[in-house]
Amino acid sequence: MGDRSLLVVVLAAGEGTRMASRLPKVLHRIAGRTMLHHVLAATRAAGATRTAVVVGPDREDVAAEALAQVPDARIFVQRERLGTAHAVLAARDALADGADDVLVLYADTPLVRPETLARLRAPLANGAAVAVLGFRPADPTGYGRLLTDGPALIAIREEKDASPAERAVDFCNAGLMALAGDRALGLLERIGNANAKGEYYLTDAVEIARADGVSAVAEETGAEEVAGVNSRLQLAEAEAILQDRLRRAAMAGGATLVAPETVFFSADTRLGRDVIIEPNVVFGPGVSVGDDVVIHAFCHLEGAELASGVTIGPFARLRPGTTLAKDVRIGNFVEVKASQVEEGAKINHLSYVGDARVGAHSNLGAGTVTCNYDGFFKHRTEIGEGAFVGVHSALVAPVTIGKGAFIGTGSVITSNVPDDALAVARSRQQVKEGWATAYRELKGRAKKAKEA
Repeated sequence: MGDRSLLVVVLAAGEGTRMASRLPKVLHRIAGRTMLHHVLAATRAAGATRTAVVVGPDREDVAAEALAQVPDARIFVQRERLGTAHAVLAARDALADGADDVLVLYADTPLVRPETLARLRAPLANGAAVAVLGFRPADPTGYGRLLTDGPALIAIREEKDASPAERAVDFCNAGLMALAGDRALGLLERIGNANAKGEYYLTDAVEIARADGVSAVAEETGAEEVAGVNSRLQLAEAEAILQDRLRRAAMAGGATLVAPETVFFSADTRLGRDVIIEPNVVFGPGVSVGDDVVIHAFCHLEGAELASGVTIGPFARLRPGTTLAKDVRIGNFVEVKASQVEEGAKINHLSYVGDARVGAHSNLGAGTVTCNYDGFFKHRTEIGEGAFVGVHSALVAPVTIGKGAFIGTGSVITSNVPDDALAVARSRQQVKEGWATAYRELKGRAKKAKEA
């Protein structure tokens, strides 16, 4: 939109009673992000220069989420629910500061794309005072109808106020609106409440603009993009739509998804080229994957960074703070948390590595555990380059295993091990010939005596 400034007003005061939740509706998540986060991310990508978020009373949690995503956003409170225009006017001070364009969005419409917002805004640069986003649902019942005359938008009629002929129209209001910045406040302040619900409808801005002799237009988009979320069912439907988008984008970007419908991404998942993802893999927030990575089936990743050539799984879990360097191998039933695993290291079986650094080309045998928590504090384990840790060993942090050191199988290591040393920490084996025979005879006699 060139150098035109854009004020975005996001309405986030809805409670979502059908969510059956103590959590505000707009803080429910899809693809790892709150619905409010999705909307704010779309507005940033669409070129927002200022953001105002309208919340309900005592909704510091919603305000905090808005500020976490847009630190310079202005927060306004709608203390009474008197309609959509009334909600927008809660941000009167932001509107009064002026902008070339104003976008009004809803925080429970999380699937809208930045390019659609840009298309909605575009008519303002050509002289329109109001632009409204419309769609054609399979069943228009309950939606406001967009009444048009060729390219011109004549009015938006709420269903309760519509005539039978107007209810037959299938072009419906999605709720999203763009307003010319120099007219926005004047239009909103003249909206009245002479309707069936006695509320101040944002949609009335269309007829007021036309009465002023300025144009209003409608832009059309698909129904999925403007789907609102008011229930757990609709939340699941939105998740499915967004996951389909993310899977398609991953494959278009050069990743192979063996069974796409079983892979779940977060909105911020980043994949390199020639990544192979097997079935039933879940990406939590904050995952970055380099080129030529293989993620075997049933892995769960969150807050992890994987360099090129890494292989993980099956049944591996990477938790936040994990970084895997080039060509690292993480095998089946291995969990890594807040640890740096350096180039070429291998942790192949049934191990837990937490709060640790694993040096390049080290090998941790099956059942290796870093004992990082003492019941009060976390402690680090340092494993040097080329170290070898034998099967079923426990490394009790804080502890350092030197470069090239060997840890004997079944050891419990509580002290530092120097470079190139061997450490064995287990009891000496004892063998008692004939013990098992005598034991069985003893227990057998006791059992017979009890049964007699």
